[in-house]
Amino acid sequence: RAVQLASAPVSAWKGILAAAPSADREARFAALEKTCQTRGEDTSFPLLESSLKAMRRDAAGARFVTVSGDLIAHAFDCKFAAVFPHAAAGDYRAFVEKSLDFVMEEVDAAVPGVPVYWALGNNDSDCGDYQLDAHSEFLAAVGEEVTKTFPADERKGAEETFAAGGYYSVRLPAPMRNARLLVLDDLFMSSKYTTCGGKADAGGADSQLAWLALQLAEARRNGEKVWVMAHIPTGVDGHASAARIDQLCGAKGPKMFLASEKIADVLEENSDVVKLAIFAHTHMDEVRILKAENGVPGADAGPGVAVKMVSSISPINGNAPSFTVARVDARTAGLKDFQVFAASNATGIDTAWHEEYDWGKTYRAAEFSAAAVSKVISGFEADPDAKTEASRAYINDFYVGRSPLLGVIWPQYVCALRHDSAQAFKACVCAAGK
Repeated sequence: RAVQLASAPVSAWKGILAAAPSADREARFAALEKTCQTRGEDTSFPLLESSLKAMRRDAAGARFVTVSGDLIAHAFDCKFAAVFPHAAAGDYRAFVEKSLDFVMEEVDAAVPGVPVYWALGNNDSDCGDYQLDAHSEFLAAVGEEVTKTFPADERKGAEETFAAGGYYSVRLPAPMRNARLLVLDDLFMSSKYTTCGGKADAGGADSQLAWLALQLAEARRNGEKVWVMAHIPTGVDGHASAARIDQLCGAKGPKMFLASEKIADVLEENSDVVKLAIFAHTHMDEVRILKAENGVPGADAGPGVAVKMVSSISPINGNAPSFTVARVDARTAGLKDFQVFAASNATGIDTAWHEEYDWGKTYRAAEFSAAAVSKVISGFEADPDAKTEASRAYINDFYVGRSPLLGVIWPQYVCALRHDSAQAFKACVCAAGK
């Protein structure tokens, strides 16, 4: 079927993917997964269609949609090479571009007339995971699709910055008032990042960070409220750090998501303008708070930025597929509430979708603001044994579909929710003997 997709226009992909699978499909796919050493299965076509159908029902009336990256599967380059061992130069890029176009067009069709805003993830590349070239033909081509529905006076500028490094600025649509979305491709900030040629290059990260600071300064002058979205979160990588939990207070310390905390620093410095930060990447449902600590753990200053890390449709980590539906105050651009909807199975076949939880009801919060998130985290910090109803709810819903994983490292994990830098995180974990 992949051979058919490669030779067909994107308009024909849905029919190809909807056709009955071949008799040996499962065996061949299992062999492919083994060859590429993937840890599980990403979103299948039936699961994609099931999730979009559920969104049409549960997010009816949505005014805009955000998608925070990783639109193509893990190990996509390895799988392509295994299926097309004699591919010509440029074939992989063409297939990636068509795959991205297909996903975008499917989502667009599910929410007709509703703006959809896309961020790229570490998998969304024409040369490999965590690899990408700035100022590339690939980014220029994808940027045309990403920005196609933008207001005419903003599209050209968004296309130019996307071609430069996968980032852009756009006004959020009515009924939002004087609100703006800034989207980053923070793959360039990852410690794993290299160019397509395998070289380190800080230029892409530096350009984006300078652009972000300028955009926020301009937003302040214009009295705009800002949302910031990227794929890879700032701060401590809790999963990777948990694997070396006995070394957190030693020389190695925690594993960080990005090569530096410069994004977090810029957001914290502009927390009077930034109303919300949206990330993904972990596939888990998480919240955090970004607040300047002045070098002293617990000595927070400024209003801070509420962070929502959205869980994934992809069930590759064993999690149940899920998506998030939010309610926003159009006047203030504040996130008032959100619900997470989860699938009954990971196949998309005979799949039922149900509400996993509601933020406001579960945490007795009137909004999802920096103050409200900080208060919830304070409750977690006061509950190291995870005995309260709120702590147990977070542990249950973190890994959508239920898992006891987080309960094992709860005190250490909670330190990462407020302490974004490695130094502050270590001080939290080690001073408390956690």
